[in-house]
This record gives sequence, C-alpha cells and structure tokens, in this order.
Amino acid sequence: QVQVVESGGDLVQTGGSLRLSCTVSGLTFQDHGMAWFRQRPGKEREGVSCISGSGNSADYGDSVNNRFAISRDNKKNTLYLQMNRLKEEDTAMYYCAVSHSFWGGGDWCTDRKNYNYWGQGTQVTVSS
Repeated sequence: QVQVVESGGDLVQTGGSLRLSCTVSGLTFQDHGMAWFRQRPGKEREGVSCISGSGNSADYGDSVNNRFAISRDNKKNTLYLQMNRLKEEDTAMYYCAVSHSFWGGGDWCTDRKNYNYWGQGTQVTVSS
C-alpha cells in the first residue's frame, strides 16, 4: 500500500521561507518522478514543480521559478520543496504527487493524469 505524507506547512510572513517535506512508502521511490502541486482558494489545482526519479532533472512553474527549489533524498524516500521569498499569492494547500513514470518532458510536469498517488496536503499561509 502506497502512502504519501506531506509536512512542513505553516503560517509565515511575506518574504519568509518554508521547507515542505513529503515521505513516500510502499514503492521503489527512485523509480518515480515526483511533483508538488498547490490549490489556492477558489482556484484549480496547479503544478508547482516536478523532479525526475534520479533527481537530476527538475522543472518549475513560472510563478515560482527562482524562488522555489525542489529536491529529493532517495535514501530517505523523501521529497522536498524549499520555498523562499514567499508572497501572499503562494497561500495554498500544497500536495505531493507520485508519478507512474520516471520523467517526462513538456507538459508532463503539470499534467495531473501523470500522477497516480497523492498526499492529503499541507497548508501554507503567507500573510503580511
């Protein structure tokens, strides 16, 4: 049974930083690309960042590029999202997702149908 558990969400001030973590069990972690999605109030779930199974390739949404950094530790079966220079518009529920494939190009990163396991989410609130 695959389990996906996010942690690290919190209330933070504008300009601050947070690191989200996602621990996965029940599969061979390094074989699977991973991603972070978020859902802002009143909006659809959107892709934030994704990373290949090896961690050697990554991609970011335009709204978070140069502020967020995705990484993974395959020995710990854990995915991370380092979020810096946070803005109020980053307020959202953040979800960790496990892909059925190692990596893909183009729109693979943000296409939800490429991910078949999801966590319950962790809330990030950015306030001035």
